[in-house]
Amino acid sequence: MEENVIGSVPLFEALDEDDRAALRAVMTETTVRRGETLFNEGDPGDRLFIVTEGKVKLGHTAPDGRENLLAVLGPGEILGELTLFDPGPRSTTATAVAPTTLLELQHADLMSFLDTRPGLAKHMLKALAQRLRRTNTALADLVFSDVPGRVAKALLDLADRFGTRTEEGVHVPHDLTQEELAQLVGASRETVNKSLAEFVSRGWIRLEGRAVVLLDLDRLRRRAR
Repeated sequence: MEENVIGSVPLFEALDEDDRAALRAVMTETTVRRGETLFNEGDPGDRLFIVTEGKVKLGHTAPDGRENLLAVLGPGEILGELTLFDPGPRSTTATAVAPTTLLELQHADLMSFLDTRPGLAKHMLKALAQRLRRTNTALADLVFSDVPGRVAKALLDLADRFGTRTEEGVHVPHDLTQEELAQLVGASRETVNKSLAEFVSRGWIRLEGRAVVLLDLDRLRRRAR
């Protein structure tokens, strides 16, 4: 099962079954509770993590104390991969937003693994380029999209990764507080709540605590453009 999760990670999707098993053999499993920090911004970065269950948020704190939520990651996604190729201080803080299980891979173990499988490096560079492209898109959204558009896009992205189809629409247990959702969008809590209230009044979504049901995907997609 864990080998399947490893194979779903873009960095390692080129591995065959034997190589996945070999990679799993040098990885260790770690678990964190909801609200527990996996690593802090500025900590030494000498390993990556693959999420097998749960969710982890990546955040950054500005010098003036403001917090920005950069991403929410779930099963099959990785964090800390850049430090494998350029070990150094962590640029973000990783905190579990739900009970989470992860696989941990040390920098030295990956380098040894690549020494015997040099072709894998090409696939890893491609995966890193895709991650950079997504980051550039997110930066462009902050500059060119209004807050309701960013909220709609964030809800659709969370639905793609964590949503479950129901008779009503898509149920998305994002596990985020209102403040965290605002940080993810890059706007104030009040402004994001206003956008959510508008979507509710239009019948596009229904709020359910730390979850949301997307009732009209077409309207949300149009608003996200």
